[in-house]
Amino acid sequence: MNYAKMIDHTLLKQEATKGQIKKLCEEAVNYGFHSVCVNSSYVYYCAGLLKGTGVKVCTVIGFPLGAMSTEAKASEARLAVQDGAEELDMVIHVGMIKSGDWDHVKQDIASVVEAAEKKALVKVILETCLLTEEEIVKACQVSMEAGADFVKTSTGFSKEGAREEDVALMRRTVSDRMGVKASGGIRTREDAERMIRAGADRLGTSSGIAILEEEITD
Repeated sequence: MNYAKMIDHTLLKQEATKGQIKKLCEEAVNYGFHSVCVNSSYVYYCAGLLKGTGVKVCTVIGFPLGAMSTEAKASEARLAVQDGAEELDMVIHVGMIKSGDWDHVKQDIASVVEAAEKKALVKVILETCLLTEEEIVKACQVSMEAGADFVKTSTGFSKEGAREEDVALMRRTVSDRMGVKASGGIRTREDAERMIRAGADRLGTSSGIAILEEEITD
């Protein structure tokens, strides 16, 4: 299995420097990762470094809380696409889910999809550790209705990351109509394999090199 092409090579720490972002891009090219996933201020920089390499630029929208205005998310998405982002991982509004305001949740996602103008994939980060099973199912359904391309487990900045049972539930809910991305706490090849078996077809991790090196030396 080609793990590299399933991995979004990720660096989202607030203290990440330009030098570290450059290294991330170099590693992504060297190891053949699907993309780099960075904060939106680094999209233009990464797009320049990765031009012609086949490695995509992924960025996060409304990260890590998802609780800002819909207009702010849409604006961030629009600017990110202009700067060269090809994939947008947006954080769902968990507070609105808990409030039962699914119309807001759907419009929030749809606004980012519209801002992407079909130039970038949109992945919806559910932050599954904060949701009930029923809310995960409904969030997946609303994400589909709003036109998103993927649902994603976690930001990696909350109480818990990806869990097999949540990935499996997401896959059952979306079937083959959307992609499923597992992220948060995926550090070893065993972690990666568990998520893939559960139904993930994309992995977000800062441990991609360790996962590949483990595969090479096994």
